[in-house]
Amino acid sequence: MHILITGGAGFIGSNLVKFHLNQGHKVHVLDDLSTGRKENIQPFLHDPNFHFDEGDVLTWSGLERAVSGADVIYHLAAVVGVFKVLKEPIEVLAINIAGCERLLRAARNSHWQPRIIVASSSEVYGNRPIVDGEHMPLHEELELLITPGINTRWNYSISKLANEAFAISYAKEHDMHVTAIRFFNVCGPGQRGRYGMVVPRFVNQAVNNETITVFGDGSQTRSFMDVRDAVKALFSLANTEESAGEIVNVGSDSEITILDLANLVRKLANSDSVIEHLGYEEVYGEGFDEITYRRPALQKLQKLTGFKSRYALVDTINHLIELSTAVNEIDGDVSLVCSRA
Repeated sequence: MHILITGGAGFIGSNLVKFHLNQGHKVHVLDDLSTGRKENIQPFLHDPNFHFDEGDVLTWSGLERAVSGADVIYHLAAVVGVFKVLKEPIEVLAINIAGCERLLRAARNSHWQPRIIVASSSEVYGNRPIVDGEHMPLHEELELLITPGINTRWNYSISKLANEAFAISYAKEHDMHVTAIRFFNVCGPGQRGRYGMVVPRFVNQAVNNETITVFGDGSQTRSFMDVRDAVKALFSLANTEESAGEIVNVGSDSEITILDLANLVRKLANSDSVIEHLGYEEVYGEGFDEITYRRPALQKLQKLTGFKSRYALVDTINHLIELSTAVNEIDGDVSLVCSRA
């Protein structure tokens, strides 16, 4: 099987590379290394089944040739991370939207029939109201809430919603096997937490007995999925006929507040760190609109694939603490990430 991964030097992408090479597949990665890192794919560079091209999905001249031989394509290339999204709002729209459409158009023109996974995000759900004190699971049929205003984080939501529209439109109009994936928080080892990723930041701070910084009052909740589960879920969807033309949540439905997460990490790391709260404006600037909660409904994923997560959040955190401690013993350089996509 031939696999093409755009954004394959990123966190989730590089874990997909490892997964498919372990399956004996041939893997081709395209990445411009703007947020991905070559270090993530360094272990694979001498594998005869692995090929890497450094290039921009918007302009790379080899895209048509690459898609024409791929059995499965994962389109992950995008501007990601809250800090980067806020800093580069125009690039978010231009790169995320145009890059997705170019890939789908190339696949259509190739007259090939790859299975295509297009990465979207739970951000498209917006900031949902709490109903009768309950955090209602976010299911794929919900109406979406995009809030206008000065807060450019919503450019990311708009770009991902456009990607979904392209994915479903190409699937229906051209009879292509395209599935849009709404990622919830995915975490695990593989890259630095440079753009506002919470789990690696907490782990790094706790392991080094530094102040653990919680943004806001910490009452906001998230649901974290181990990347090892995430890549298996993606491949399961790619291999399911019924996933064509569908939008599917991929994540964990186990919810935790950010303050409880900070305390959990501190406890598991046996850390002396203190917890400090920082205001959103202090961290992100004026007008930042935080998401109150984000918990997926997973019935559709389970119905299509029968998929169930293997790793609990405690397992993931313990794994990251072990890696962080081992790296600190060598040279103090910690490499961890948790994707917000």
